[in-house]
Amino acid sequence: MKRRDFIKKSASLTGGLVLTSLSSSLFSSCTNKLPFKISLAEWSLHRALQKKEIEHLNFAEIAQNDFGINAIEYVNSFFFNHANDIGYLTEMKKRADDIGVKSLLIMCDNEGNLGDPENTKRTQAVENHYKWVEAAKFLDCHSIRVNARSFGTYEEQVKLAADGLKRLVEFGDNVGINIIVENHGGLSSNGEWLSSVMEQVNHPRMGTLPDFGNFRIENDDWYDRYKGMKELMPYAKAVSAKSHEFDENGNETGSDYYRMMKIVLENGYNGYVGIEYEGTLHSEIEGIHLTNKLLKKIQNSTS
Repeated sequence: MKRRDFIKKSASLTGGLVLTSLSSSLFSSCTNKLPFKISLAEWSLHRALQKKEIEHLNFAEIAQNDFGINAIEYVNSFFFNHANDIGYLTEMKKRADDIGVKSLLIMCDNEGNLGDPENTKRTQAVENHYKWVEAAKFLDCHSIRVNARSFGTYEEQVKLAADGLKRLVEFGDNVGINIIVENHGGLSSNGEWLSSVMEQVNHPRMGTLPDFGNFRIENDDWYDRYKGMKELMPYAKAVSAKSHEFDENGNETGSDYYRMMKIVLENGYNGYVGIEYEGTLHSEIEGIHLTNKLLKKIQNSTS
């Protein structure tokens, strides 16, 4: 499916929702009274990107024109070999800047374990992230999102992850970029554990990216998502509104979005909440619009 076919399909499936999103976006920018802002995480389109139905360089345009969203969160796997490619990064930046889309962060994976028990591997993982810190700075992002994967006992993993993150955040501080950790499996999905890591690193540029849905530690072992959100929000520098499926009333079936957003707002957070659709019953196009519509409904009910 080519780019124009993707847009045509989007229009036919969503009808007036695009116009609703655009008008609401304009309302937000004019009144500045809404309690939080909405962004789009690139992972929401991962199937279309992996199938080459759309291109990474068109992400900013798609976010704005197809969904009425003017802030985006990149995923490094979709431009993995271009972290040091100034020409490519310049084109990314130009395409976003030319249409007034704000680049917020880069989600970074596949660069090693920042809490690896082996010091050499941990150091290599830290250094592997340097190029993404610099790319984020070039793109005018505020952060890179990393993982805090480690091995060992509960206490050992706190110390190991804190060590790797502290070294990385000190580099980020010199560049002017935050390092934020998502609850993303293993002990990082344990809100108490990740909070302990944050306390141990204890750096103003260190923070979290609480994700509504990523609270599975392993297999069928799930951490309470609402407890986890309460524990991670005091350190949050971004928020991920993970969505999978929706009921006939437009509510996400895995997370109570109203309860989640109450926790977010009670912590004084008024930044961007990123749509990250990962379901399969709805198309990616439909899933993004359904998530956007639900978040806008919550915006209007709390403004």
